[in-house]
Amino acid sequence: MPSDKEMINNLIDYYTNLQRIKKSDDSEKELDYQIKILKAKLESFGIITTELDL
Repeated sequence: MPSDKEMINNLIDYYTNLQRIKKSDDSEKELDYQIKILKAKLESFGIITTELDL
């Protein structure tokens, strides 16, 4: 179970990532980048993301 500080840190990361997408000149490119980073993080914990892709 993550600590409160870890959960707050994760929420701040999510918020800043969404802000980056919103403010980006090329939001599609930024969104693709954010997905790539998140997939790498999930896969580092052994979570396979291919079944989640649309």
